[in-house]
Amino acid sequence: MTRPKTLSRDAVLTRLSERLDDAFLAELFPGEDPEQLRHLVAGTFVQLPKKPVLKETTPAVAAAGCFQLFTDGASRGNPGEAGAGAVLFSPAGEELLACSKYLGTCTNNVAEYKALILGLDEALQLGCRELAIALDSQLIVRQIQGQYKVKNETLLPLFQEVRKRLARLEKWTIRHVPRAENSRADQLANRGIDEQ
Repeated sequence: MTRPKTLSRDAVLTRLSERLDDAFLAELFPGEDPEQLRHLVAGTFVQLPKKPVLKETTPAVAAAGCFQLFTDGASRGNPGEAGAGAVLFSPAGEELLACSKYLGTCTNNVAEYKALILGLDEALQLGCRELAIALDSQLIVRQIQGQYKVKNETLLPLFQEVRKRLARLEKWTIRHVPRAENSRADQLANRGIDEQ
């Protein structure tokens, strides 16, 4: 068998790493971060923080009512160095939590999904049961709403992770907002890249 001329070892490993899902990696390597394992296979390993790089003003217990969650993912180069940002507001409009995280190298759409997962994890950890979610990625919003199918194989496991977290909420909505209305989450996503 002759090797295809268009494929390099790096290209094959990168493609394989993109197809490895979290459940499979957790079964093979319990306790290891699936994202770091994918980077290791692809040869793009960087030490990723296990916790968000920044957390500001975390309340001990969430109050009842509908919280607002704004998330944003940023990728410089698409794919390129990426970060995630999320900001959570109380039902009264008070900023309760702001967090950012360095994601390594990924596309903008992957960063958007990972930012949403970051925000949902933080909101659930605080005990939020009702969320009004806003982000400036129309594609991600419409995929979560069921208006668009998730055809990209890299995004599908992230979509499924989001759906699992949403199922833990009593009530949720998701909407697209203009970038100008998502400036705080955008700032946090860029901080995730800058403060890696």
